[in-house]
Amino acid sequence: MPEGDSLHRAARKLQVLVGERVGVETPHPRAAVSRVAERLDGRKLVGVEAAGKNLLLSFEGGLVLRSHLRMTGRWQLVKEGTRRVGNPWLVLRGGGHEAVLWNGPVLELSARGTLRLGPDILGDPPDLDRMVANLRRERQTRELGDALLDQRLVAGIGNIWKTESLWHAQVSPWRRLGDVTDEELMSVLGEATRLMRASLEQWNDSRAVYRRAGRPCPRCATPIRSRGQGDANRTAYWCPGCQRGEERPET
Repeated sequence: MPEGDSLHRAARKLQVLVGERVGVETPHPRAAVSRVAERLDGRKLVGVEAAGKNLLLSFEGGLVLRSHLRMTGRWQLVKEGTRRVGNPWLVLRGGGHEAVLWNGPVLELSARGTLRLGPDILGDPPDLDRMVANLRRERQTRELGDALLDQRLVAGIGNIWKTESLWHAQVSPWRRLGDVTDEELMSVLGEATRLMRASLEQWNDSRAVYRRAGRPCPRCATPIRSRGQGDANRTAYWCPGCQRGEERPET
């Protein structure tokens, strides 16, 4: 799933269209029924920003288009007229470029989907104190790894960066919130910010533990483990040797 760094990266790319009157198309039949193109075609794009895992495109007249990529969506910036294979959800044309949205199932003319978001982990600066406060207001028996994916508490972290930040902070995803100190929460959130900012500046695919189940931990050589966690059963990866806290038994 694209995470906050992917959306911030897309927002940076799309800045080239800001200030342009853009042509708008929705070639995909499922996107066409939204009538987004009819409302936005020919309007000036006045701003593009990321909010957690959402991309918000602001147009003249106060219209805001929200895009959420779910599991498989992606934004692409290409030269205008570049040959395409398939039907993208959305195409914005202007200034010699095209912003193309592929497989983006959430596309709506409203920003209301962001109203309940927690503070953005890639905020400038990120409000770590508020994130900790949100986590403290949550049910304290909830497992930390599960809580970090709750966009109402902290916006922008997905399964990759949850996994990596917990490993770097040496905290187990199975620890209950009530058993984690504020200092440990700050450490995990700080690592998430650091790792995601590094990915935003120079993307690379190297991961310490994500999708490395059975391989030796880079820090202590204990085999990495994996198991589903939370109501969504998202796979948690962790090192039982050096991430502080015991694994919860399977039920």
